[in-house]
Amino acid sequence: MRINKPWKIHTWLPVARAMPKMIKELYRNPDSGLISHEVWFGRTIVMVQYWRSFEQLERYAKSKSSLHLPAWAAFNKKVGSNGDVGIWHETYISRKGMYECVYNNMLKFGLAKVGAHVPAAGKFNAARDRINASAT
Repeated sequence: MRINKPWKIHTWLPVARAMPKMIKELYRNPDSGLISHEVWFGRTIVMVQYWRSFEQLERYAKSKSSLHLPAWAAFNKKVGSNGDVGIWHETYISRKGMYECVYNNMLKFGLAKVGAHVPAAGKFNAARDRINASAT
């Protein structure tokens, strides 16, 4: 979400308030498929979500019993394309074992929250070695 017109609080505040309610709903239902999420705040608010599968994400987004559809309808009715608030959505599907995340002096964060942890040493010292090992 990007607040394009900060003075129009009545336009962007409902959008900002909708997402935390959806996140709470998802965590209350472990079968929803949401594994974890991260949020960064500023003029542009960034949320990254990690899901077990695209199918579970899609099922939640289209569910008539979830908070998402009413929030999406309200956004389109109140904001639509007027430019007050920007939103975007990106979906990445990665094959099991075909990714890497390198962390140094970090708590579990991002993909580290949802995958196995292997020290980047020995046969896992270089990125090519880690990716090749996960592909076998």
